[in-house]
Amino acid sequence: MRPRGLIIALIPAFLLATAACGGDGETTTTAGGKKLDKVTLTLNWYPYGEHAPFYYGKTRKIYEKHGIDLQIRPGQGSQKTVQATGAGQSDFGWADTPALLAGVGQGVPVKSLGVFLQTTPASLQFFTEKNYRSPADLKGKKIAITAGDALSRTFPVFLKRNGMTDKDVQLQNVDPAGKIAAVISGKADALIGYASDQGPTMQHKAGKPVSYLRYSELGLNFYSNGLLAGNRLITGKPDLAKRMVAATSEAWTAAQSDPQGAVDAMKGASEQLPPPQVLADQFKTTLTLLHTDSTQGKAPGVNTEADWQQTIDVFAQAGMITDPKPPADYWANDAALKG
Repeated sequence: MRPRGLIIALIPAFLLATAACGGDGETTTTAGGKKLDKVTLTLNWYPYGEHAPFYYGKTRKIYEKHGIDLQIRPGQGSQKTVQATGAGQSDFGWADTPALLAGVGQGVPVKSLGVFLQTTPASLQFFTEKNYRSPADLKGKKIAITAGDALSRTFPVFLKRNGMTDKDVQLQNVDPAGKIAAVISGKADALIGYASDQGPTMQHKAGKPVSYLRYSELGLNFYSNGLLAGNRLITGKPDLAKRMVAATSEAWTAAQSDPQGAVDAMKGASEQLPPPQVLADQFKTTLTLLHTDSTQGKAPGVNTEADWQQTIDVFAQAGMITDPKPPADYWANDAALKG
């Protein structure tokens, strides 16, 4: 389970002592003599199905084609990824948009280079046998949440848009790792989680099907995970940032055409790697999240200002950002990367 709270802590001292990143000029040379920029990418958590395109792009030498020697690092939550990337201890990061918004609001010098999961995977998750078909079916039910994270903070907004309030359900505050156990044990009727993450895991552990009430299908959508970089890299190495965006978009496009190959490319990525079927289910769901209505038919990672504004408005309504700024303060679009 991935901790996704939004309180930005101090950057751990060990991060400040890490070695220089590719954005500082490190290069490697291929067997054919081509020089590549050595680039670090810190994920939002230990590798799981959503991350398959990065491994696929590395295996298929898509990043190499764009002059990048990609080094993928596991993360410890989106907050820490935002912090490390803003501090220059990782060239690029992969993190949840709420954590990015909160980080920028607290002065972390970082911006999005493009959100790839543009439809939120946020959802109510429960065993199919419960037969919940609408939010109204959850009245009086016990819902496992983790207080303070993006999911719990936006849940009241979701309920309001469906004619309910949090008084209509029984909220059970548990740590992130405990939500699945609470549902499996019957202590909770459902949990709030990501359809591309916890759902397939719970289904595998319990050995019975899981169903979802997705926020995005019930009146509430906002940006989720995407690529980000520190302001120093964006302004000082705009060409590297552009090549990273282009390579990542190409890797996601290729992985979309070969989902099993993408999942297979993750073999050995981590000791914590989920079982193959869970990885496949996670990535299958991830592929349903790549676009909004305004970006259908466009390359993965292409954003619009209107979608950014909608996301900002949702998190402002949820009280997660107190001083909302214009999209340009959070997002470095193509025009911002011209060097």
